[in-house]
Amino acid sequence: MTTKIDELAALITTEQQAQLIARGLDCTPTMQNAIAHIHRGPKYTRVDVGSSGKYMVENETGRIFGIKAYGVIHRGHYFGTLETIHDYNWGSYRAVKKL
Repeated sequence: MTTKIDELAALITTEQQAQLIARGLDCTPTMQNAIAHIHRGPKYTRVDVGSSGKYMVENETGRIFGIKAYGVIHRGHYFGTLETIHDYNWGSYRAVKKL
């Protein structure tokens, strides 16, 4: 599961930065603030983009959720599992399912 979480972080970074380039907002500080970082915990793995919390992954199931507040899972914002990360576009403010 660790490699899938790393793949998710790389995908988020790539798509966030591609969106910034497309919008002409690709200065160095902005691009650096679009890099995803992983913070592993006993129950959840947090995926932060820049210094902001974005997603939380359940370690046991691999399900991906948004957050309510830093470190607090939001079960109403569900973004699939680590197996379905390519079904979503991660470049927007929040992930959007591809059509």
